[in-house]
Amino acid sequence: MRNIVLASVAAGLAVLAAGFVPGEPSAQAPPAGGPGRQPASPPAPGAQGEDALHKAASATFKPIPSMVPEVKGNPVTREKVELGRMLWFDTRLSASGVLNCNSCHSLAAGGSDNLETSIGHGWQKGPRNAPTVLNSVFNAAQFWDGRAGDLRSQAQGPIQAAVEMAATPEHVTKVLSSIPEYRDRFKAAFPGEREPVTFDTVTRAIEAFEATLITPASRFDQYLEGNRAVLTAEEKRGLGLFMEAGCAACHNGVNLGGQDYFPFGVVERPGADILPPGDKGRFQVTKTASDEYVFRAVPLRNVALTAPYFHSGKVWSLEQAVGVMGVAQLGKELAPAETAAIAAFLRTLTGEQPRVELPQLPPSTATTPRPQPLVKNSLEPAAAVQRQAPPR
Repeated sequence: MRNIVLASVAAGLAVLAAGFVPGEPSAQAPPAGGPGRQPASPPAPGAQGEDALHKAASATFKPIPSMVPEVKGNPVTREKVELGRMLWFDTRLSASGVLNCNSCHSLAAGGSDNLETSIGHGWQKGPRNAPTVLNSVFNAAQFWDGRAGDLRSQAQGPIQAAVEMAATPEHVTKVLSSIPEYRDRFKAAFPGEREPVTFDTVTRAIEAFEATLITPASRFDQYLEGNRAVLTAEEKRGLGLFMEAGCAACHNGVNLGGQDYFPFGVVERPGADILPPGDKGRFQVTKTASDEYVFRAVPLRNVALTAPYFHSGKVWSLEQAVGVMGVAQLGKELAPAETAAIAAFLRTLTGEQPRVELPQLPPSTATTPRPQPLVKNSLEPAAAVQRQAPPR
């Protein structure tokens, strides 16, 4: 997979080199400030360079589609999406009755929560920064370490995790089965199921809703589709630098990332403040030594909305994040003008945000389990929900 990606990017860069080379001054634009001085930032391409830049970008990246993509093994229907939207916002799926999916993945904040790490059950602090859910349907795997192969599997984890929603599948199904409107909606969404309300159908409905959370029509998408005037000269410089420097070797395709795994620190490992030594990334999934400090390449769509950055959430500036990646992944200390140009390009990746109407949730009944704010839970079967009050 990595060889294919690198070959694709190399082909794009070969095209780029034939025309616009963003790190070098053009014949029409001598270096500013006299002999021996470098320009403040790479010059804009001429007409021939414009063609080469667009051709290279089109070979490396793809626009976000405007239609909801197909989800393998889970047809996206209107009934599932509507049910998933309700479940997304329903705090009763958590043990405390306080948290929902939107708590850590706010659809008003780029699909994340803009915290270093999320705050979950009992004010516990999570171990990693919350990835955005926007466009996550295009990722090859979910979570920083790729431990979930699809959105359905991803949805199962936070509901049960002790530091997140701290519920159990039994708690979730008891809550939903106790509410007549939910029972009816599950029957409509899953007409072929003998038992419509199960933990599996809960996560399939959430997966269907998440598949609709796509952000097409960013200015970069418009550029890829032929509107070359939509990007400024500075943003085009940043795009050229992004490809020339090698960023696109990991961040390519429709989501500019999310498809493969790479060591954080290919050339130089960041300091412990950014790369905590106790979090070994994908190693915790595979137990393979070569996967130590390996993480999924973060998708860069809407990155301007999702600060702070990296799995530790320790970097709040997009320009600083670009600089860190230049040193750690490419072995290159980018000049301030270069980081500014690349960051300007990255800000063009913000697409049209999903327009999601808050659902009217059905009321609880006399048999609905009551919230337990201090209940203990974990994914370990021996430490499932304790002190769960009987239905009243």
